[in-house]
Amino acid sequence: MQSVETVLGVLRERGRRGLPCSELYRQLFNPQLYLLAYGRLYSNKGSMTPGVNGETVDGMSLGKIEHVIDALRHERYRWSPARRVYIPKGRGSTKLRPLGLPPWSDKLVGEVIRLLLEAYYEPTFSNSSHGFRPRRGCHTALRDAANTWTGTVWFVEGGIAQCFDRLDHSVMLRILGERIQDNRFLRLMGNLLKAGYMEDWVWNATHSGSPQGGAVSPILSNIYLHKMDEYVENILIPEYTRGRVRQPNRAFHRVWAAIRRAGKRDDRTEVRELRKQLRSVPSMDTHDPGYRRLRYTRYADDTLLGFAGPKAEAEEIKERLAQFIRDELRLELSPEKTLITHARTQAARFLGYEITVHHNDRKITGGRRSVNGVIRLRVPRSVVSAKQAQYMKRGKPARRPELLNQDDHVILSTYGSEYRGIVQYYLLAGDVFSTRPAATGHGDLDADDARQQAPLAGVEDGPQVRGHHRDPARTAQVLRSPGRTHRQEATGRTVRRDPAATGQEDGDQ
Repeated sequence: MQSVETVLGVLRERGRRGLPCSELYRQLFNPQLYLLAYGRLYSNKGSMTPGVNGETVDGMSLGKIEHVIDALRHERYRWSPARRVYIPKGRGSTKLRPLGLPPWSDKLVGEVIRLLLEAYYEPTFSNSSHGFRPRRGCHTALRDAANTWTGTVWFVEGGIAQCFDRLDHSVMLRILGERIQDNRFLRLMGNLLKAGYMEDWVWNATHSGSPQGGAVSPILSNIYLHKMDEYVENILIPEYTRGRVRQPNRAFHRVWAAIRRAGKRDDRTEVRELRKQLRSVPSMDTHDPGYRRLRYTRYADDTLLGFAGPKAEAEEIKERLAQFIRDELRLELSPEKTLITHARTQAARFLGYEITVHHNDRKITGGRRSVNGVIRLRVPRSVVSAKQAQYMKRGKPARRPELLNQDDHVILSTYGSEYRGIVQYYLLAGDVFSTRPAATGHGDLDADDARQQAPLAGVEDGPQVRGHHRDPARTAQVLRSPGRTHRQEATGRTVRRDPAATGQEDGDQ
């Protein structure tokens, strides 16, 4: 039996070389993959949340793994519908969003499939894609735009309407079938997509969308939307990128020539006035028809394009992208989220930040207007107001009843952690500390400490494994121990099911 490292390494190499994968289903018979998946899932809070059949991670054993593998080997494994519940969209929000809760066995098999698909497809994904990928996240997408989009004139914001609920199943299976030449695996994925969900103990079919609450949903959405990445990078960007540099601006050189003539006459007053005029004239032709630049980044279903060129061509880019998404992916761009924004006079919204282009003719560094055209990230005022509203009532700071009986240390720690969470996310914004007093009205964070923590912010690397549970062999020893319950090996305590989820009385946690 091949080790996990060997299996995943072979898949990565085949993906990197663009080779098809013909025996992916057989890899589901490898117990080592299930031990690795268990090590990644067991510490998650959701592992103790039951699905429609009440199954959780508690009591997991090698026998269960063998039972799952045997069902897969004979193609008898059946996905259970997810139990649908509704949770608030955010702290203090009255709006609810649906959440699917699959049984433990489906979570385990889904994590194994995610490991296999991620190993195979990750080398093929675009560098412009940052969502649900190892060592990438919101901050890497924002840094990419801030560092490389200098000179952008127009932002094309794109948001797909109900993307994850409307992924077409036939398109998904066709995309998977382009590189995975394994009918058994494709049948398994087709059954997963059609498993449906249970709401109020009534089964509902799923005619579109990715599986809710499963580990495999993020990688499936990236595989699906990778087609859009390829279209933008292979079709749109080459067509709307041309010219090495802009042509010189004749008006700029006329003023420069006048300065030299005035200098020869030793007319210092005229030189001074002409130099002031020169600062407001661009040195390059901003309307050069031979120069265009198109840049692109995506996080999940949120896309942002930066274009240096006329607005008419930016409109054309938006329409062509919308047509491709509609014809090839059977999705629609959201009219409310798809906007064309002038980069210098307005601000685009992307991943909770405001993105604009800085312009200041007075800032001179090394004889150049060094800040002009540079991308600037800001904290939106609406975000500050929304965060502020959570701690205020009628325009004044409000008490929080849940903290009234806590000691001072707990109260300060609570506010401090909430404040640091806000600052950590908006650490890339140039005005994050200038908005500090308005953000929450409580807590403080030293700027140097926050910058030291910046490399950790926004990096997403999937579920983390603690200690020896990185080792499938050690995990197998744990599962062989009779009578061991979930996390007891790591903590020495028995962890029972959540009483709220099972209807049982409270137990010692």
